[in-house]
Amino acid sequence: MSADTRMGWIEREGGLALVRQCELAGVSRATYYGRQETAMELEEDLLLCRLIDEEYTRRPFYGSRRMVVYLGRQGHVVNRKRVQRLMRRMGLAGMAPGPATSVKHPEHRVYPYLLRGIEVTRANQVWSTDITYIRLARGFVYLVAIIDWYSRRVLAWRISNSMDTSFCIDCLEDALGSHGKPEIFNSDQGSQFTSAAFTDVLKREGIAISMDGRGRALDNIFVERLWRSVKYEDVYLKGYGTIAELTLGLAEYFSFYNGERPHQSLDNRTPNAVHVHGDGGGASIPDHFGGARGESPAPLRCAGDSPLATTGQRCSAAIVVIDAA
Repeated sequence: MSADTRMGWIEREGGLALVRQCELAGVSRATYYGRQETAMELEEDLLLCRLIDEEYTRRPFYGSRRMVVYLGRQGHVVNRKRVQRLMRRMGLAGMAPGPATSVKHPEHRVYPYLLRGIEVTRANQVWSTDITYIRLARGFVYLVAIIDWYSRRVLAWRISNSMDTSFCIDCLEDALGSHGKPEIFNSDQGSQFTSAAFTDVLKREGIAISMDGRGRALDNIFVERLWRSVKYEDVYLKGYGTIAELTLGLAEYFSFYNGERPHQSLDNRTPNAVHVHGDGGGASIPDHFGGARGESPAPLRCAGDSPLATTGQRCSAAIVVIDAA
């Protein structure tokens, strides 16, 4: 009989002393107390992850230092090392320049940021993607989505219990199969998106590859806004217990988000309407780091043809939504 089964016989609040229960179950006291401490730590980690997730969604510029202060104000005194570990596990990073939590692979090529100084004027001009942490009643999963910058339409999404590359590629292939292909595809520098398996799909389709600077979540602002909407309008309200419940709930929410929910930045139209009719969307990304005033930015080319593609250099950009409320 397994130790786990015998551990289940022991009742902390039972009438018999714990020492005697451990003897009868054939379990050492050290093993029993060690298991209890591990279970309590896991429960506390889940609670801390929920608090971090909610605060990060409100204030995505918070790094581990500010998060330690926030947790302390909530009555949870934890050290920065533990907060960093949990934020890495959740795939979170503050927007300010600094260490990236989208784990960069040292052997993967990093492409330049191609969106500075351009006007997004049509659907399928720019797509972008990102991964976020989604809490469940007894754990968490990861959600990846691809969004069109012109219409804000969610083109595809997938859920996984690990931050591997395969569910990101599956999401990309779904978007390409259902919506054609973009001219530019933007992501962060996470190893899922810099992997050869992922970038080879983009190269196969002749799509220019663009990547944010490390720790610059604002470079992918539309996906960051999507995460806030998903969590505040659905996930936090419903408190999903299982992956199956979450999958059904998100399918319903994204259908609502694309087809029914009015967007202020789209003059209260829906992403589906803007995407189909081709008017009323867009974004302007000013080039604050380019050449002289009035000088047009260099024309964009596919990553394989661009002289910038081998440098890994980029400049961050502020994003202005056209007709935004």
